[in-house]
Amino acid sequence: MNSITSPSMYILSILFLLSASLTSSSPIQQTSLIQCLSQHSIPLSTIYTPNNSSFTSVLESRAQLPRFTKPSEPKPELIFTPLSESHVQTAVICSKELGIHMRVRSGGHDFEGVSYVSIIESPFVVLDLTYLRSISVNIKDNSAWVQVGATLGELYYRVAEKSNVHGFPAGICPTVGVGGHITGGGYGILLRKYGLAADNVIDAHIVDVNGRVLDREAMGEDLFWAIRGGGGGSFGVILSWKIKLVAVPETVTVFTVFTTLEQGDTKLLYRWQQVADKLDKDLLIRVLMNVENTSTSERSVVTAYDGFFLGGADRLVQLMQESFPELGLTREDCIETSWIRSALHVSSIPVNTSLVFASTELLLQRITAQLSFEGKADFVNEPIPEIALEELRKRLLEEDNPIILWTAYGGMMSEIPEYETPFPHRKGTMFKFHYFTFWQKGDKNVPKHMNWIRSLYNYMTPYVSKFPRGAYVNYRDFDLGINKKGNTSIIEASVWGVKYFKGNFQRLVKVKTEVDPENFFRHEQSIPPLVLKR
Repeated sequence: MNSITSPSMYILSILFLLSASLTSSSPIQQTSLIQCLSQHSIPLSTIYTPNNSSFTSVLESRAQLPRFTKPSEPKPELIFTPLSESHVQTAVICSKELGIHMRVRSGGHDFEGVSYVSIIESPFVVLDLTYLRSISVNIKDNSAWVQVGATLGELYYRVAEKSNVHGFPAGICPTVGVGGHITGGGYGILLRKYGLAADNVIDAHIVDVNGRVLDREAMGEDLFWAIRGGGGGSFGVILSWKIKLVAVPETVTVFTVFTTLEQGDTKLLYRWQQVADKLDKDLLIRVLMNVENTSTSERSVVTAYDGFFLGGADRLVQLMQESFPELGLTREDCIETSWIRSALHVSSIPVNTSLVFASTELLLQRITAQLSFEGKADFVNEPIPEIALEELRKRLLEEDNPIILWTAYGGMMSEIPEYETPFPHRKGTMFKFHYFTFWQKGDKNVPKHMNWIRSLYNYMTPYVSKFPRGAYVNYRDFDLGINKKGNTSIIEASVWGVKYFKGNFQRLVKVKTEVDPENFFRHEQSIPPLVLKR
């Protein structure tokens, strides 16, 4: 595919009601926008301003963190929902020419809301890619093209429509947008067998800062490398990914074993740390810790050992007896099912084993989250001692709705070099921590929840990766630092950049400098160019 140098001037939503909604714009900007609009008529159904009755519902429809839609949060001047790739091209061209700041949203799951909230500059507009969601599966060559507005659940469902022995190694949450997920790496229950989602991308289409649509050949290997794990919103607007489908057996097996402290779970959890990254590649055992109320109204920490195996139950039980007999897994604990149904099972946190029998059409639902949360991530290179595990349990009991998810690494994750893609947390990582705290809309104790998770994160410092303490860009964390408006510093950005990308950060800066030297594509934690030409 060759680059497109003269896209049709299908002007972005910036233009409609411009004079009313962009009150801080100059008359020259307003005139220019209107002139840009005159190049082509826009379906009014794709444009939403705050004066539009549907503006709030469109903004919140893909905002998966309700706390970022509060009245006090910055709102875009306009939301544009393009219907074609050429619309995206024009949106980029017009925004760049007129100096209008743009945020790009596919699924809206960003932990800090950067795809639809800007805290460093205003006014801004949102390019919402909801309607770019086509999926074309080609079983003959084990591939699929998927547009970035599609969700993981839709992708899994469409693959399963064509084959029950093909899958894709991506995330567990079916409402996550494919676009942003892959730009940060993207992990799920197949990571020990096949690596990350980004490890299984073979081509892509992107709109660059000049409004051209580029495929892998046209963009070059450096940019293709950067977009597969370097985080979204830095290099262009991803339109679609060509992914490599992977082999899964007709029968997979899932299980969940629950334990409590009274059942000696601290020693069991310590043992899990010793073996989880060394198990057969076909087996992933993750750990979920949460707090539940008992029949006596007391609260206790419940630990779920949640397993996924590419094969039948008999073989799984044999493997477990050889490698992790301490868990005591029996044949009765196991549920044999298909890969697509296992996706339903792992999508629930806390675990709900009944979902494995639910309709797979649940994967197609685009449910907007009703709970807000704060989350942080860590990578662990050596077992956490039992005394620290005990303290971890005590701290969980201090919070209302906490969850900690432990995801085992090893397998393929240890075989792919850390510089293969921007995602560097590979060999030497035993498992990944994901800390959560949830709360309902209207909760008056949000500062308490935020302080709790920050305190927990600080407590874990001696027990997690060091120099740097690793972080996961898809679990974006502004506590690590943010860019400043008009004064992006490589030195300041490296504080969080090295945590996300280790040594790959410098290469990302080099690519950014080559493809977007004026830093048009930017947000609070975007990759900065080496020399800012603005």
